[in-house]
Amino acid sequence: MPGHTRCNERIIFELGCSGRRGCIVPKVEKEIQRAVGDAKTLLPEKLRRKGLPRLPELSEVEVVRHYVRLSKMNYGVDSGFYPLGSCTMKYNPKIDEALARLPSVTWTHPYQDEGMVQGILEVMHRLSKWLAEITGTYEVSLQPAAGAHGEFLGTLIMQACHRLNDELEKRTELVVPDSAHGTNPASGTMGGFNVVVVPSDEDGCVDLDALEAAVSERTAGLMLTNPNTLGIFEKNVEGIAEIIHSAGGLLYYDGANLNAILGKSRPGDMGFDIVHMNLHKTFGTPHGGGGPGAGPIGVSEELEKFLPVPRVTFDGERYHLDYDRPHSIRKIRAFYGNVGVLLKAFAYILSLGAEGLEEVAEVSVLNANYLMKKLENIRGFELPFARGRPRKHEFVISAKKLYKETGVRALDVSKRILDYGIHAPTTYFPLIIDEALMIEPTESFEKEELDRFAKVLERISNEAYSTPNVVLQAPKNTMVTRLDEVKASHPKTIALSWKMYLEKSEQQRD
Repeated sequence: MPGHTRCNERIIFELGCSGRRGCIVPKVEKEIQRAVGDAKTLLPEKLRRKGLPRLPELSEVEVVRHYVRLSKMNYGVDSGFYPLGSCTMKYNPKIDEALARLPSVTWTHPYQDEGMVQGILEVMHRLSKWLAEITGTYEVSLQPAAGAHGEFLGTLIMQACHRLNDELEKRTELVVPDSAHGTNPASGTMGGFNVVVVPSDEDGCVDLDALEAAVSERTAGLMLTNPNTLGIFEKNVEGIAEIIHSAGGLLYYDGANLNAILGKSRPGDMGFDIVHMNLHKTFGTPHGGGGPGAGPIGVSEELEKFLPVPRVTFDGERYHLDYDRPHSIRKIRAFYGNVGVLLKAFAYILSLGAEGLEEVAEVSVLNANYLMKKLENIRGFELPFARGRPRKHEFVISAKKLYKETGVRALDVSKRILDYGIHAPTTYFPLIIDEALMIEPTESFEKEELDRFAKVLERISNEAYSTPNVVLQAPKNTMVTRLDEVKASHPKTIALSWKMYLEKSEQQRD
């Protein structure tokens, strides 16, 4: 059975009728009207509407029913199993949400004098120290709004460091593994570097010989996640660090997979100079829908001077916003960071403590290996790279054999999974594996749920071999059935708003 309600809900612009109202705005009081005058005259002519906005006209009850019905179609970590590999879609404790909704937080404004926000500044200062300790770095900036934003900051810090050493002109290359997250080469390019890709070896780790050949005096640094996207720990990470540092480059840690090593190992101890953390992955804050997120950056002592301003400092009595950092790359966003998200991460760490964070890593790794063992023996699926070697927090199976023998691809499997009320795994990533399904159960789901997912995948395998059309035509139990993949993403047909949809529909009719 599907894990959500299915109904033919129209969009809100297709509901209601002309003249229907959900609320009545009170008339302006006479005293206010006399004092202010005609409000229209306060707006410049060019800012005044020439006509009424094209908004839906509905009663209050219609609006409530519409959004309640839509809420029943949503799927999230509170709905069921969410094995989206590399995204670490874990449970978000409700107490953290309650704390972030306190009026003392929501009514705080970033333009307030620092003397009026000492509590928030204390939270930010203490959180930055905790994150530095967890990652083995010297100092942390909380400004980045997401992981990729943190990556971009990392490339700016690389730039600043090499510029200060009069080497920026020659250090033009950034090395990334072929299994890297797609944001790594994108961030490197945005940072002004040419990206050099190194292949994986037969164990799914960085090929050291290829890395040696790729590194030169042009190398600015290497971006690497450990464990990598295959869920395999880079056992030669100290050798990798030695190769990069010997060439004068910097080692950057993509923290997307930090959940696997909490309390067990620290990127700073592995030799990483720059480390980003996804608070919306590892530390129990919401994740998805484009935000909100947070991607703090931790750095070594040598790179601390380049962190963005302002920095939150403490003189023993009061907290301050310090802008006097001459080597800083300056600001990378408005204000000081996504404070609500930072507060949730603060509460998450405070509630678990060091032992609890370590248990997060242990259970997430246990769940991943338990599920991997159950899935790798299902007909049509194979475990590429280092078969028999344990994984960490996630693993990747290939449906290449299933596709070859039945015509059912990994994408079809993911679509069919939806019919059983389970979110699909990450599909077709990493690119080095044909027909990849990337699965990360996290520590949030119990054994019974993992067993249910394994049974679903086994059933889909049986369907693929016996009645493949059932899988090829999936999903059937969802509100929206299979989309046209091209039209859903092509610039000529994609519509991000109702207005855009109407405009493109009129263009197609013409």
